Amino acid sequence: MALGGEHAEQFCGQMNAMTPEEAVRHVVATDPVFAVHDVEVRGVTVKAFKNIPQTVPALLAAGWAQHGDGQLEYLAYEDESYTYAEFTETVNRLAHALQNELGLTQGDRIAVATRNYPEFLAIMLAVSSMGGIVVFLNAWWTTEELDYALRDSEAKVVFADGPRRENLLPLQNALGLTLIGIRDAEAETELTFSTLRDGANSSEAPAVAIDTDDDFAIMYSSGTTGHPKGVVQTHRGAVNAVFSWLMQSVVAPLVTPPEPDAPEPPRPSALVVTPLFHVTATHPLFLLSLPAGAKITLMRKWDAKEAVRLIRDNSITRLLGVPTQSAELMEAALGMGETLPSLDYLGAGGAKRPGAQVAQLAKAFPNAGVATGWGMTETNALGIGMIGDDYKARPESAGKLHPPLQELKLLDDAGREVPLGEPGEITVKSPANMRCYLNKPEATAEAMQDGWLRTGDLAVQDAEGYITIVDRKKNIIIRGGENIACLDVEGALHHHPDVLEAAVFPVPDERLGEAVGAAVQLRTGASISHADMVAFLDGHLAKFKIPAHLWVQHGPLTRGATDKIDRRAIRATCLDNQEAKV
Repeated sequence: MALGGEHAEQFCGQMNAMTPEEAVRHVVATDPVFAVHDVEVRGVTVKAFKNIPQTVPALLAAGWAQHGDGQLEYLAYEDESYTYAEFTETVNRLAHALQNELGLTQGDRIAVATRNYPEFLAIMLAVSSMGGIVVFLNAWWTTEELDYALRDSEAKVVFADGPRRENLLPLQNALGLTLIGIRDAEAETELTFSTLRDGANSSEAPAVAIDTDDDFAIMYSSGTTGHPKGVVQTHRGAVNAVFSWLMQSVVAPLVTPPEPDAPEPPRPSALVVTPLFHVTATHPLFLLSLPAGAKITLMRKWDAKEAVRLIRDNSITRLLGVPTQSAELMEAALGMGETLPSLDYLGAGGAKRPGAQVAQLAKAFPNAGVATGWGMTETNALGIGMIGDDYKARPESAGKLHPPLQELKLLDDAGREVPLGEPGEITVKSPANMRCYLNKPEATAEAMQDGWLRTGDLAVQDAEGYITIVDRKKNIIIRGGENIACLDVEGALHHHPDVLEAAVFPVPDERLGEAVGAAVQLRTGASISHADMVAFLDGHLAKFKIPAHLWVQHGPLTRGATDKIDRRAIRATCLDNQEAKV
């Protein structure tokens, strides 16, 4: 990754290549920024960075020098542009307005529901600067889904753009919501982002004492349960993840030393193409950009040809999206005759990239390090990854554990470590792990055991430490990077009066990786088309959750030995019988 600013320059005089392990040890031992110590977090001892900023808002001040003492362009969106100083002032003024105009105090939960606008980033830092907790609401959720998350989080103040405001209006009185308009909602709301920002009485950072183990955010993640789980992230978790990624840019030139006459690397510049309500966009792109001195460019909506133009015309160096996006970027670039020479990092997260694409991407973008990664909302996106030749040699693998803070075990169902080469559940320990699942003590206890997070992903590890994910214990579908709980969709299907049973499962999809498939048992004499079912589910489920494939039958769904629905057997039968699809 071409990030790191002045940190990366410290060791460029070292011309003898190190192994990655040697480079990590060298950086930890010699660079005070990345010094590591043991610390107790909620009764568990973990390794953490000793000298980094302790909170998320402290990252803003820590990046001042890296952004030309605030004078460099930092944030671009369509025809808008903001320097780092202008962005910082907006953050500080909004934080004071939240305190003084709305009377919000430390620990209050403040939600944001909008598409990718610059205001989203400012709100995220302003809320955390005054000690609040950011509640990220999925912009694709229906009113029903928003209702659940707002009741669960108890957030009473919500920033929303026009479409999200419309979905929230039916909830406003019942939940006692204060809606603050963004962009196209400003003309329709009494309180607006602009008036709050412009009316604030100070542009200095608020004087709030925030502990590193205070809660920073609640992000909702679909799992095996019908409702999404609120993942509670702390300041310590987020900043330790950020500096784990930042350290990679310091390690890289030690492993592959630059040529003596190599030009100075360009300023890092990232294109954000995934929703800001997901950890892939917020943590390894936005939060990392602060101490890394990187510029951020936001896309309002994904468009592959527009992404090619933005990367080409703005010398963008870094793109991290779902695999579908890198494939569509490649197709668009080839059609436009572009190789995007400024792009030095092309990463994929949220879902596994098809192995065959790795060599194709490397050929289409010869200057880019094609990368993959595995992380979770529960780990602040920190996890496993690899780039370049390592990835080309192992296109089916997820990579190695990102150093230096994480520990990993692969466990069987009894909690015992499995031998090398045998599948086990990925279980990780680091300061980046979540604090808990909000209001779900049983789910928290099941996932978090003595500081170790049991992820639900099954993998094998080879003798070199490379991890290959082979299956999921969790009943989820990953559609273009969006996690969809099978039980969530099944619950909606059961509301149809003619549906007796339902089983939901992933269906291979060339563009999205996985699509939603469903098999349903109907009442005797009933019939339903796929179009009818889509129409019925509209308004009950976000559109990305609605089954793209539907199989119907009048007999019972296949069951296993314990009389539970056998999801895997049903899936296999349906995929073998594609003609039966409605």
